[in-house]
Amino acid sequence: MTTLTYDATFGGFLTAVFEVYERKLGEVTILPEAEAQEGLFGALVRVQTVEEKQHRVWHGLKQKLSVEGLKKLYSAFLSELPDWENQTLSAIRHVFAYKQNVEDDFGHSGMLWITQTARKVWREKHRMEAFVRFQKLQDGLFYAFVEPDSNVLPLITKHFRSRYADQDWLIYDGRRRYGIHYTHGNGEIREVQLEWTEDAVSGKVSATILDAREELFQTLWRDYFKHTGIPARKNPRLHLQHMPVRYWKHLTEKMIG
Repeated sequence: MTTLTYDATFGGFLTAVFEVYERKLGEVTILPEAEAQEGLFGALVRVQTVEEKQHRVWHGLKQKLSVEGLKKLYSAFLSELPDWENQTLSAIRHVFAYKQNVEDDFGHSGMLWITQTARKVWREKHRMEAFVRFQKLQDGLFYAFVEPDSNVLPLITKHFRSRYADQDWLIYDGRRRYGIHYTHGNGEIREVQLEWTEDAVSGKVSATILDAREELFQTLWRDYFKHTGIPARKNPRLHLQHMPVRYWKHLTEKMIG
C-alpha cells in the first residue's frame, strides 16, 4: 500500500491523482500531510503540488464530465469530510475508465458518494446565503461571522458580491479562521485572516466598534421577526428543518435583545 501526502489544497489533490496514474499505483491512499504518519508497512510519498500536473488532470476531467459534474468534485473537497480524497479518487478512476460520461452511475459507490456529498455542501451554501447576518461597524464595514460545517465561503462569494455590490463587507469563517473581504470602490474580493481575541473566537463584536445605530437596527429586526409570525401557523419541526439550531447563535432574530 502506497500513501501519497499532499498540501491539503485542491491543486495538491489533483497533483496526487496525476501521480497515481503516472506511477501506475493500484492500492493507494491519499492523505493531507498533517494526517500522514510513517508506518511499518507501505511507502509514504510526499507529493509536491505542480501546476502543470493538476491542470492536466482537470483538463482530462473536463473532457469526461459536465460542468455540474466538475462542481460536484470540487464540492467534495469543500466538504472536508473524512476520507473525501479516497472517495473522490475512486470516482475519478471510474470516470477515466469509460469513454462515456458516467457521472450519474450511482451504482458505483464513489460516484454516489460524490453526488450525496455535493448536495450536502450545496444545501449549506444556500443556508449561508439566507442566514448570514451583517453588523455595521463604525468605519462603515458590514461584518458577519459564520461557522459552517463545510468550507462554503468560495461558493457564496458570487451571491454576496452581487447582492451587496455597493457596500464594503467581510464574511469571516470562525472555524477555518479566514474570511472574504469585498471593497465596493474597486469591486475587489480578497481572502483575509484576522488576529484573534477571546471575543473573536466566539464571533462577538465589541460594542465599542459597532456603528452607533447598529443596536437600534438589531432591536427593530428582532421586533419585526417577532410580530410578523402567525402563532396559529407555527411549525417547530419544519422551522428546525429549514433553520437548524447550530445557526441560531449568529442570527440576530434569535439573539436575546
